[in-house]
Amino acid sequence: MLGINYIKFDSMNYVIHYKNGSVKKEGRGLAFFYFSPNSSIVSIPIQSNDFQFVFKETTKDYQEVTLQGQITYKIENPKQLAETLDFTVNARKEYIKNDYEKIQQRIINEAQTASASIIQRLNLKEALRKLEEIESEIFSNVQKSKTVQMLGLEVLSVNVLGVTPSPEMARALEAQTRESLQKEADQAVYERRNFAVEQERIIKESELNTEIAVEEKHKQIVEKKMETDVVKQENERKLKEMDMASSISLEEKKKELIDIQVTNEKKEADMKEYVLNANLKPYKTLDWKTLMAITNTGNDAGNNIALAFRELAENADKIENLSITPELLDSIVNKSKRQ
Repeated sequence: MLGINYIKFDSMNYVIHYKNGSVKKEGRGLAFFYFSPNSSIVSIPIQSNDFQFVFKETTKDYQEVTLQGQITYKIENPKQLAETLDFTVNARKEYIKNDYEKIQQRIINEAQTASASIIQRLNLKEALRKLEEIESEIFSNVQKSKTVQMLGLEVLSVNVLGVTPSPEMARALEAQTRESLQKEADQAVYERRNFAVEQERIIKESELNTEIAVEEKHKQIVEKKMETDVVKQENERKLKEMDMASSISLEEKKKELIDIQVTNEKKEADMKEYVLNANLKPYKTLDWKTLMAITNTGNDAGNNIALAFRELAENADKIENLSITPELLDSIVNKSKRQ
């Protein structure tokens, strides 16, 4: 019939069918007939969407940087968004107004406000290094934004792809970084050489310590040998002293033995003298002639001759002339020997 149309949507569109200003049906992926003079159809895409952003901001030290990134979002509450923006479509499912672009612009505005807030607190070098912190703060601020909540949107992620300084400042930073790297390289060379020198010193010190240890060990060996020699000499001295003491003791014992022997011999001699004196005592008062007569029991010619000569000697003053020839004496002696 005239004015009656059929329309069909896919599952990623939330559809609201208004009839005479009242909601007749709503949901995802609807297909239905409608009477176009009194109907109005709203189609809201609920799939996630990405868009790029590029912001120029000024850092704390008044340096301009370019912030590049991407925001991913989706429509969480389609009915709330439909009450704020116009997503009405015609029979060919074309949007009558271009309000869809307003969503991205409003998110961009919120993201730029958040990025300006954090970039202005950082100096240039911090802004270039703290991408993760910048990204986290932009994401947090956009999520909490009243505009985003009012539109019924959900921000899924914010990715900061880079923070770029101006070309002049980039060259200056490159030069500064290059000089810094050169200094680090020079420092590394210095440290390497210093390390080599230190290692050489350690090696020499180790060698010196080894030599000292060897000398100390040699000294200990010499001292030990000297101590051994001293102990040996002391032992030898003690042995000599012991030998000397033993010799002295032996000599003393020999002396004691000799003294005992001498004492014994003296006692023996005294005893013999006593015995002899006792034996000779009776003869002590006898005349020698009588004694000769007693002892000459065998009529020894020698004794007789001796007695004769003794008598001659006693009466020498009475003898005027006496001739004793050698032949006489010889004959007397020989005769005595034969007897």
